Order: sequence, then structure tokens, then C-alpha cells
Amino acid sequence: MKIKQKFKIVAGPCLAESEKMVLLTAEKLAIISAALDIDFYFKASYRKANRTSIASFEGVGDELALSWIARAGKEFCLRTLTDVHSAEEARLASQYVDVLQIPAFLARQTELLTAASATQKIVNIKKGQFMAPGDMKKAAAKVTSTGNNNVWLTERGTFFGYHDLTVDFRSIALMKKFGFPVIYDATHSVQQPSIGEQSGGRKEFIEILARAAVAVGADGIFFETHPNPLIAKSDAATQLPLKSAGSFIRKMLDLHNFLNE
Repeated sequence: MKIKQKFKIVAGPCLAESEKMVLLTAEKLAIISAALDIDFYFKASYRKANRTSIASFEGVGDELALSWIARAGKEFCLRTLTDVHSAEEARLASQYVDVLQIPAFLARQTELLTAASATQKIVNIKKGQFMAPGDMKKAAAKVTSTGNNNVWLTERGTFFGYHDLTVDFRSIALMKKFGFPVIYDATHSVQQPSIGEQSGGRKEFIEILARAAVAVGADGIFFETHPNPLIAKSDAATQLPLKSAGSFIRKMLDLHNFLNE
């Protein structure tokens, strides 16, 4: 008999901007997740390697930011996730977190995928904005080729002309056929990439599209949240206010439970 998996929630700030902000966000999300029957992971990037402008803030230093993420996980009993951009970073970050995430623009990079896999951590591969759902089976195979079958696949929108994304919800159903958990990235999917000096976004569609993703069978939701998105140093246009995180998670979980009774 197949064991029913809990609904996954991956949430946290886009970037580890400061230790205080990371811990504040983690504490709030820990309280929310402890009250719910979910499979929760705290997310924060230690560095943003792909920025719109050379003037954009990238991070405070890799090991310092990773130490903040690790501390948040330890203090609040949370499993943690972060992005990696190279084989060397995969080996470094694996010492601090539980899940290594492959950014969408790097989803075809064989050396990165196999290096992340070799750490024996869970590897979350974000589907490139330029990739078809079927391409993700090949990306996942690069991870499993090393003997690590702990793979997640994440839908985060597809290029729709210049400076915009659209979501083809068929991709969730198609990727689920590959046998791995499929996550929907609710905040990056509403981005308007490189629309100015930094990416913009249509925040009003976050919940609407997330509901659709759950309805078609997503195994979890990824979203970024910040205590004050207006002053966030990255993805300010699409991060949910931290005060709204609990309500958003509960709505997604209630819909998932209703559809899977």
C-alpha cells in the first residue's frame, strides 16, 4: 500500500539579507507549520547569482549567509533549502542545509545536477522558463544516475514573450508521471523578468494561480515571504508579506485536503 505523502510547503525569504530577518521569518513560519499537518521546509538563498542589474545586491558572503540559514533550522527545528550554482557550491551548501535547489536557468547543467546528487541531499530542480515538461525527466535522470532518487521537480512559469511569464498547468500533470513530487512555485511564476532595474511581478495572481496548481495535483507549494517586501533586496515585487503566510498556507492545505479526501 502506497503511503500518502503530506502536502509540502517550501517558504522563506528570497535572500538571506540579515541574520535578524532570517531568524524572524523562520520563527514565524515554524509556529505556523507546527500547527499544521504539512511537510515544511524553510527556504532562503545565501546568494543571488542571477540578478537583473550589476547594481543589484547579491549577498553578504556565502558561508556567513549559510550559517544563518543553518542556525534558523537548528533553533526552530526546521528542515532547510537553498539554491546552488556550481558543483563547488553544492558541496559547500550541503554542509548547512537539507535540500539543494537547482535554479531554473541552470536546470540543464549536468555537472551541477550530478554534484548536487552526490551529496545525497534532496535535489529540487526548478523547470527552466525555456524548458518543456518532458525535458525535466532528463534533468531528473542526471540526478538519479548517481543513485540518489531524492528528487523534486518545480514548476515556475514559462517565458511568454518578453518580460512576462505564463503557467501551463498541464506541466504539473505531465511531470507527475515521472514519479517525483511536483511543487508549484507560486511567487516566481508571477514575475515579470528584467522589466526594469529589477524584476517586477503581478502579486495579485499569486493565490489564484496557486489554487489552480493545487487543483491539478501539485504535491506542494513554494513561495517567498518577507517581513516587509517593500524593502526586500531581491524580488520585492513578488514576495508575500510574512503576516499573510499563515493564511496562504492554510488555504492551500484546505484545498489540497478537500480534493484528496
